[in-house]
Amino acid sequence: MSDLPSILIVDDHPEIRQSVARYLARNEMQVVAAENTTEMDSALALSRFDLIVLDVMMPGEDGLSACKRLREQNDIPILMLTAKDQDEDLLKGFDAGADDYISKPFNPPELLARIHAILRRAAKSENAGRGLDGHKVSFGDLIYDVDARIITRGDGRMEILTSGEAQLLRILIENARDVLSRDDLLMRTMGRTAGPFDRTIDNMVSRLRKKIEPDVLRPRIISTIRNGGYSLTSDVQIL
Repeated sequence: MSDLPSILIVDDHPEIRQSVARYLARNEMQVVAAENTTEMDSALALSRFDLIVLDVMMPGEDGLSACKRLREQNDIPILMLTAKDQDEDLLKGFDAGADDYISKPFNPPELLARIHAILRRAAKSENAGRGLDGHKVSFGDLIYDVDARIITRGDGRMEILTSGEAQLLRILIENARDVLSRDDLLMRTMGRTAGPFDRTIDNMVSRLRKKIEPDVLRPRIISTIRNGGYSLTSDVQIL
């Protein structure tokens, strides 16, 4: 069996689908291409993939709906392709469970770099922070099951975190009460530096706050530090 990363590309635009497939294949990746989410589902039923490159705007089921559905079934990393770069559109992608995004038109080497970063992050998350693995963690009025990625809130409600949300929360937990800059968090979670108008971390924090904060308009667990970044402002206890 090949050790090359296995990538599933889902895009209704034939030129983009074929050119991306050829480029990734030339860069030592196994690639399967699908025109829509029906073909995507068929491919997933037959093979295991390390990452899905998923277009947002497609006829039939769109990428956001497909991403949300996939997140209910598995943890395969998902990189969204989007022609939009407005904050609300990116936030919808992260809310659906995407691990990262890249806006069209994109530079193929940048796409490759994003894919490598996600794959490295996925591999690292399996081995990093062994001190937390197998434990539940208490902070604020929350209980977090690290392995299951389940937050139990004080009122008994449970929230399941995506792999990206879990990675961000793990970093905040491991650095509780420290201030982490946006650049630092972006590098640790996505393995890249921020562009001039990059709000990826702000969107990720917003998504995570919806699952752990009693009041997202007045966050008290993940605090925004002016001119600093973000901080988990609670004591952490490993149970």
